[in-house]
Amino acid sequence: MKRAFYLICFLALSLQTWGQAETEVYLFDLKVNNGKAILSNPKNISNNPGYDNQPSFWDDDTVLFAATRNGQTDILQFNVNKGSTSSWLTYTTAGSEYSPLRIPGKNAFSAIRLDVDGLQRLYEYNFKTGESIPISDLKIGYHVWLDEHTLVATVLIENRMDLVVIDLKEKTHNTVYQNVGRSLHQIPNSHLVSFIGKKNSAWEILSLNPITNEVKKIVDTYGQEEDICWLNENTIITGAGKKLMSKKIGSDSEWEPIIVFDQEEINNISRIAISPNHNRLAFVAEESPSKVIQNQVNSFNKRDLEGFVACFADNVLVSKFPEEKMYQGTTAMRENYERFFANVKTSSVEVANRIILGNTIIDEEITKVDGREGQQVAIYQVGSGKISSMTFIFPDGPLTDAETIVEEQLKAYNNRDVDAFAETYAEDVELYQFPHKLNLKGNSQLKQQYKGFFDNTPDLHCEIKNRIVLGNKVIDEESVSVNGSIFRAVAIYEVENGQIAKVTFIQN
Repeated sequence: MKRAFYLICFLALSLQTWGQAETEVYLFDLKVNNGKAILSNPKNISNNPGYDNQPSFWDDDTVLFAATRNGQTDILQFNVNKGSTSSWLTYTTAGSEYSPLRIPGKNAFSAIRLDVDGLQRLYEYNFKTGESIPISDLKIGYHVWLDEHTLVATVLIENRMDLVVIDLKEKTHNTVYQNVGRSLHQIPNSHLVSFIGKKNSAWEILSLNPITNEVKKIVDTYGQEEDICWLNENTIITGAGKKLMSKKIGSDSEWEPIIVFDQEEINNISRIAISPNHNRLAFVAEESPSKVIQNQVNSFNKRDLEGFVACFADNVLVSKFPEEKMYQGTTAMRENYERFFANVKTSSVEVANRIILGNTIIDEEITKVDGREGQQVAIYQVGSGKISSMTFIFPDGPLTDAETIVEEQLKAYNNRDVDAFAETYAEDVELYQFPHKLNLKGNSQLKQQYKGFFDNTPDLHCEIKNRIVLGNKVIDEESVSVNGSIFRAVAIYEVENGQIAKVTFIQN
């Protein structure tokens, strides 16, 4: 919980979307101590520009995954014991391969092939020669093998995926559940398969008996995170942002963090796999959101309209802080910037300061348009490798000594002096959660809330990690110590008439 909030109290259904976000595959050594997973010795085993995804273990020391090369996606193997070397297993010029899995009882693996003509099918590939033959005519999205002639798969139907049991020997397929996610796993020490049910607003981890078609609920997913794997028959692991979480089945305990990654390059963890001997774990992480932002800055400065627009989600929302909508969607964005580039001779943006808070990037930008220099702040939010929103803050507020009053409230905060703290705020002060959710209004309510907080937090301390000052606004990246824990947040202070009139908090 961040400073303010402590107080106030698929893949789209087409494989063509897989290439949208740049991703990397990471490999760790795995140990289990008293039922808890411990990760060590991290490696980026893809280390490749573009899309690298869907890891699975061929054996205890070999990982297969989909990787980008020469404008298409092929299957790559990474071998730990052979000097951490990689070698390509496929090169299909007519299409790309995804989601490789070892086929039981064969020296072969299966993968989804998306051909350049749009045909999407499951193929079998000889591990040594790479020669392939089609397995099924169904439009399969994801799959898991039970034996060499039986698999459970998701099949694309209209605007959803359905769960299907396929018997290749008998040449039959049977739909057992509608509207499922992509994560399919055989549950250890059982003949059951786990899958994600999406029929309800709360997604569920379910089990399927492929012989009887019986479906049972195991547990709700963590939020709406759909990528899981099994540490053992009693413990599920899932990814959530920069965290790996675990849940013990049958216990009253909640999802608990295994590890939280501070590294900027690890974001939105997904597609988790564990080796057969449970000594290694692999997962996929998206590139740093700051890289996405820098790509759009570079494209803007090169006046590369298509490259610039490609950095944004189709439904991107562009606003003036805090909630004044300017336009929405890349069609409107392309039209606006096409006119802009046509009407100015020179334009550039220089990032003077950057704050990174999870998937939120806040840039202080120096702009130059036909020789005129300006200053602005842009708040970017990134999801699935694209900018989903862009909010501009301009220096259009009243000119004040905003930084001085913000420093006074910080000093009072760290001294836990509630009277001095409250004096820095206006009588009708408002505290918001970004972008515009009101959490507190009025100085008396603020004083009441913070008094209890100050009284019960003897180790309270806020450190400013980064600061941007723009007119009457001060934007602080804050690291706050609270009862032995450290929380991070960004606070946007707006000063009027020598007092803080409004604060907007952004949480990680």
